[in-house]
Amino acid sequence: MIKNIISGIKAYFGAFSLISKLKLWKYFAIPMIISLVTAIAVFGSAYGLSDNIGAFISKIWIWDWGHDTFTSISNFIGGLIVVVIGLILFKHIIMALSAPFMSPVSEKIETHFTGNPSHSHRDTTFMQQLLRGIRINGRNLIMELLITIPILLLKFIPIVNIFSTLLLFMVQAYYAGFGNMDYTLERHFQYKDSLQFVRKHRGLAIGNGIVFILFLLIPIIGVILVLPLSVTAASTRTVETLQLKNTPTNAA
Repeated sequence: MIKNIISGIKAYFGAFSLISKLKLWKYFAIPMIISLVTAIAVFGSAYGLSDNIGAFISKIWIWDWGHDTFTSISNFIGGLIVVVIGLILFKHIIMALSAPFMSPVSEKIETHFTGNPSHSHRDTTFMQQLLRGIRINGRNLIMELLITIPILLLKFIPIVNIFSTLLLFMVQAYYAGFGNMDYTLERHFQYKDSLQFVRKHRGLAIGNGIVFILFLLIPIIGVILVLPLSVTAASTRTVETLQLKNTPTNAA
């Protein structure tokens, strides 16, 4: 899996030049706006809730001794919860709403590498692509929250919380890469078959998602460029994997 993670990361190195070569920037205009507006809405709301969450957690400690220490820890945990939940909501919202705009990008990248015209795969409409994006990312949002909440609870355990941070990052990365890969997979597979494909190649998803998450740490520019580069990188590796594995390109 380590090899696939590295491969997923390396795909970003040629993403910018490929976008320019295929003249894909025009397709990213609306997704960039969606990304920026969503970031302002989600993280703005989350910032306003951080103090409230910290205060709520601190009420668990009913004793006087150590109350100040626990309050400080609670405020930190509250802020962390806000950041993590904010990231989860942000990425799934933008990936779901951007699906109809990202699918044509993935399609052109696939045609560039394979020479196969778009009509040789499943032909989906704008609305079908949007619904598919909502379904995939809605499902991933629920799964990620179910996994993330127990990991956040580990933050209260000394030493263990160090490893939980890495685990939390990897979970975030996996589901980000998952969504990016599905822009290509939706032309090849039905819903359940796409889930199986990503599970089998989870290293590629994690590698793609690692850079996706790191991009979000770059103020403003990261939020704007994260989709163009991550989708291009994911499409490149997904198409390559489909070819190498000789996976049937017709719907299951």
